[in-house]
Amino acid sequence: MKTIPWVVCGCVSLLLVTSSFGAETQKPYPHYWLSISTINQSIPGMTSEMSGIAGMFGRKNMFGPRRDLLLQLESPRVPGETPKADHEIPPGQHMGTLLPLVTPVVEKSERVTPRRGDVPEKFEKPKARMLIYWGCGEKIGAGQPKVIDTSTMKPTDFGKAFAGRTPTHQTPPMPHAGWTYGEWPNKDNRTEIPAESSLVGKHLVTGNYTPDISFALDKKRDFMAPVEFSPLQKSAAGALTVEWKAIPTAIGYFATAIGHNQDTGESIFWSASQVPDLGMSLQDYLTPGDVNRFIKEKVVLDPSITTCIIPPIFKEGQMGMLQFIAYGEELNLVQPPKPKDPKKRWDIDWSAKVRLKSTAMLPLMAGDGSEPPRKARSTKKSKPEPEATDASNEESNPKSEGSENAPDSPAGAIGSKLRGLFGF
Repeated sequence: MKTIPWVVCGCVSLLLVTSSFGAETQKPYPHYWLSISTINQSIPGMTSEMSGIAGMFGRKNMFGPRRDLLLQLESPRVPGETPKADHEIPPGQHMGTLLPLVTPVVEKSERVTPRRGDVPEKFEKPKARMLIYWGCGEKIGAGQPKVIDTSTMKPTDFGKAFAGRTPTHQTPPMPHAGWTYGEWPNKDNRTEIPAESSLVGKHLVTGNYTPDISFALDKKRDFMAPVEFSPLQKSAAGALTVEWKAIPTAIGYFATAIGHNQDTGESIFWSASQVPDLGMSLQDYLTPGDVNRFIKEKVVLDPSITTCIIPPIFKEGQMGMLQFIAYGEELNLVQPPKPKDPKKRWDIDWSAKVRLKSTAMLPLMAGDGSEPPRKARSTKKSKPEPEATDASNEESNPKSEGSENAPDSPAGAIGSKLRGLFGF
């Protein structure tokens, strides 16, 4: 009986040695990520004269769908020369033959330690009052709104109030010590992605710090279709019906909205979740497993759903901003594939991940089809206005340059509401 402890210790030691040996034999290998997104910031019924709103945000093309692609490569190999890697793309991408993966130059910054006098000794607690709503429906659900008042609650309670589902943590490739990193777009190449660009076809990554990474993408992993909304419908009680066109490759949808009551100073938050969850961490790429789990938990909308009614939480004269996301099917590749025999040693040469999403933002405001039609104007005939025949008549034309920013114009009304919502 006295020898049993020694036998147990011996078995444990053998297991530890075996485990340690297995960990040492699996060498680090390169990781390559393709983050593919479609972005659509639009206003249903937006006319060309309303495009002047984009100037408020310092962007030339703020509205309309666009495609985005982020390529990230990290490898444990450190070349003796300047790092070089390229991604050879299919012809249908219409962006040349390859995209260079450039290694960024990391500039060292001196860390400045704040002096005692730089930090105020007395910290004033921020004061904010927030109303939390959730669920699709014409009426506000029971137990809503959930009120968050920072002046009466502890910081820990504030964090709990906004806590929600936690998706699987994803760590994309990035620069770090002992590894080589390359990315596109970069400071040397930022080619705009054409509207007709397609990722379907063969892809090949080559370089002096990575093995050849070869794979093919099908239509399911191509750029997702943009989110397209129908004109908003507003009920007499103030509920907003949001309807969107189904995206063929979507595996789930999620929506949130935020607004502000200027009269009371309260912030308004809403999510399409059927249970209390603002989804703060869900407006980004999610794994298919997380999407399926959140659908079962009634947080994420099933891909068969294409409409949601926002209850009457935004009162007359208030504005909200809807943020919407469609999740795509993820693709994970490992070369070579895992052996069927669990006893066989598995040395991985490289791995690749392809993740997709399609996002959109939509103002929830008057003038976008969300209000009932106004009373018809007088039907009395008036003299037709003379048509402008040349540029000299532009000054007398009510649609001349700058009129779209007038306070009583559609763009001016939307612009003022956007400024009120975002505080500028």
